[in-house]
Amino acid sequence: MTKTAFISIVGRPNVGKSTLLNAMLGEKIAIVSSKPQTTRNRITGILTRGDDQFVFLDTPGIHNPKTMLGSYMLKSAVSSIGGCDAVILIAEAGRAPGEIELSIIERIKSAKLPSILVLNKIDKITPVALAESIKAYAAVHDFDAFVPTSAIKGTGISDVLDEASKFLYESPWYFPGDEVTDQTERQYAAEVIREKILRLLSDEIPHGVAVVIEEFKDEETLISIRAEIYCEKKSHKAIIIGKNGEMLKRIGTYAREDLERFFSVKVYLNLWVKVKSGWRDNNFNLREFGYNIKDLN
Repeated sequence: MTKTAFISIVGRPNVGKSTLLNAMLGEKIAIVSSKPQTTRNRITGILTRGDDQFVFLDTPGIHNPKTMLGSYMLKSAVSSIGGCDAVILIAEAGRAPGEIELSIIERIKSAKLPSILVLNKIDKITPVALAESIKAYAAVHDFDAFVPTSAIKGTGISDVLDEASKFLYESPWYFPGDEVTDQTERQYAAEVIREKILRLLSDEIPHGVAVVIEEFKDEETLISIRAEIYCEKKSHKAIIIGKNGEMLKRIGTYAREDLERFFSVKVYLNLWVKVKSGWRDNNFNLREFGYNIKDLN
């Protein structure tokens, strides 16, 4: 008897949604960084244990958008709440619910969905502060469970899964038992490259960067990838390339190491940097780079 459920992971930017997803799956399928708005597209993570299959939807952080790309990200996150069986709201432990959390809770209530509140980053606060957070959230919504976690350290992950398993229902699986994500190999490669840019460069530049895989050749013992990195200014291009190409080499080296671990074969990575001014506010460019707001209407 197989069971499944689609469970959305939602919250404000930089609270640990992707880190939680990776920890639950035991495999890195979503990129992570210390910068907010790292996740741009909704990512499906699949965990199959025995007869149970969890389908987790990792969503962009809910925020006030300032560009068309930001609007796309917001729609992607909000639409996932209406199209799932249950919700995991993840918030930072030690804080009371803010405007963003309250708006998410209202959507959960309107959809009449079961929900778990995950209070993350408990390694940074005291037990008293945690208790105050739980009390503040309990006052505004009757969650099915409250789970304290430190996703980055793996604390509380099994508790989240135990609570989420209560939402599973009898149904055929939607994915093969050995599948961990619905991302294509090209999508995963582009995201890994973007993650390294997020980690290595200053705050302003990464948010104006898109990565497009122009060529992906799988020759069994070698994967050859040609990727184009788009930025919004010539000055940003110079910084991404770096003096004598050193920064671009670092981005490529770190990305290649991750890709080789994921694909379990050697990877040849060829990176190019191009300027596409104002692409985050251009509908044509957004579609070209894989972000289509119309898909979410």
